[in-house]
Amino acid sequence: MVEQLDADIVRLARHFVSRPLKELYAEIRELRDETFELLRGRQRPQQTSDLLVAASRLCGLSAHVCLDVGDYESAGSHARTAWSCAEAAGHHEMQAWVRSVESLIAFWNGNPQRAANLARHGQRYSVPGSLEVRLASLEARALAVAGDARGAVAALVTAEQARDAIQGPDVMPGVFGFPTAKQLTYAGTTHLAIGGRSHVQQAIHCAETAVDLYRVAAVDDRSTFDLFAAHLDLARGHMLAGETDAAEVLLCVVLDSGPGQLSASILNRLEALAAELGAAQYRGSPRIAHLRERLRNAAVPAALPAAE
Repeated sequence: MVEQLDADIVRLARHFVSRPLKELYAEIRELRDETFELLRGRQRPQQTSDLLVAASRLCGLSAHVCLDVGDYESAGSHARTAWSCAEAAGHHEMQAWVRSVESLIAFWNGNPQRAANLARHGQRYSVPGSLEVRLASLEARALAVAGDARGAVAALVTAEQARDAIQGPDVMPGVFGFPTAKQLTYAGTTHLAIGGRSHVQQAIHCAETAVDLYRVAAVDDRSTFDLFAAHLDLARGHMLAGETDAAEVLLCVVLDSGPGQLSASILNRLEALAAELGAAQYRGSPRIAHLRERLRNAAVPAALPAAE
């Protein structure tokens, strides 16, 4: 039963990055409830530890569901439960991963400094694989938005060094992993937040490479939200470089995808881009005005699954 549970979690973790939430969230909730019910029974000590880790992962997936629909309070509750289970199991890798989710929650809830602190705390746990890259990338992006350009650049270097030190594939796939394409997406956002001509050009390069990597990835490894994020960063980079035609083409890739495929973080990005297009240098252009209106309409949250 524990082996089947682990296999189901691996499948859900991989599908989480590439399939609509409405196909997954009910099963995540049911498996989570079943796991806590099993923990109320009798099992060997090692099975208790395995069940606690499974519960932590399922609560982590629940937190991610709530995060993606913009319910940050519920996301925080699930993340705290995930932390308690990981701590009880003594599973440092899950503790570090939960800190990364809490960092995401803080970041999208408008607290970049707390997001950076949580990501830094997660790095205290020595864990193999791409988790160190994830935490350093989260710290870099949060510090850049908080206005600490020097700290952000240092964290980007840490992320690159951690990537170079990886010796094998991640044990857990999908949302528990952190592929190079995702690292580049975060790096692109970081460079845009730092600002300046040089960083904008680096952002464009990072986002272009991320899009190329996602396009050739296996379907189940192609993160929909991160691919959209890379397109939006690439569009913003071209906007800042004065290349509005290229920016419009990239924005339409996201706008034409349909509201049901957009997460809360993507909606936040669309709203921010719409605000930028209201600046003085874009006024007087009917084409930009139409594009801005499309962005504003798309930024209105659609009917997403209830974050129970």
